[in-house]
Amino acid sequence: MRRVLPEPRSDWAYFLDLDGTLLEFVDHPSPVRDERRLRALLAGLHRATGGAVAVVSGRALADVDRLLGDGPLLAAAGQHGIERRDARGHVTHHPFAAGQLERAREQLATAVAERPGLVLEDKGASLALHYRRAPQLGGYAHRLVRGLVPKLGSRFRIQAGKCVVELKPAGRDKGAAVTEFMREPPFRGRAAVFIGDDVADEHGFTTVNRMGGLSIKVGPGRTAARWRLRDVAAVWKWLESGWGALL
Repeated sequence: MRRVLPEPRSDWAYFLDLDGTLLEFVDHPSPVRDERRLRALLAGLHRATGGAVAVVSGRALADVDRLLGDGPLLAAAGQHGIERRDARGHVTHHPFAAGQLERAREQLATAVAERPGLVLEDKGASLALHYRRAPQLGGYAHRLVRGLVPKLGSRFRIQAGKCVVELKPAGRDKGAAVTEFMREPPFRGRAAVFIGDDVADEHGFTTVNRMGGLSIKVGPGRTAARWRLRDVAAVWKWLESGWGALL
């Protein structure tokens, strides 16, 4: 892993995860926090790069907008790329087997009702089972979701994360979302930068590595990323460090 991270540049394309990267984790996936500084940071980066900034998150696109809606409408990929908004504002929803997911939703809701501490997040096209409030139930949560996969067949995959296990449509990940963005203006022709902290972000790291861009892991742990930042505060500091040159 390389040690010296170059300063941000205005001719790069930025792909940014949210939770654990731009936002600190909280016990529940839905509370709104004070994001005024983050919105200002993203607005400045958006201006400096001519709009070549995209949020690439496991959150639903509507949730991303709820958190960051007081600013420019950023390009974004939600639910690991299942839904994607390009820089012009056009939204694409990739198809999925809604009937199969509904049956899985019912089974998970029943299990969550019997296990205090588990939180089921219904994102529309994917289901996330959070156990941050009850880490002792992590093994149970993973077994529960894995047990659903044989019934769903090849159309769905499991995506593990920090204190969460998710059931999502197959064929979509953050790397695929980055690839789609990089084919479009204003991202096309730029060096790609992907910053993330979780297992799901490894798809983004490997994709950006193949493109010869910058892959940046937030926090500890094994990774394909070629650079590392210590925590969310370090991400903000690094992004803001380029403002003098960018703006």
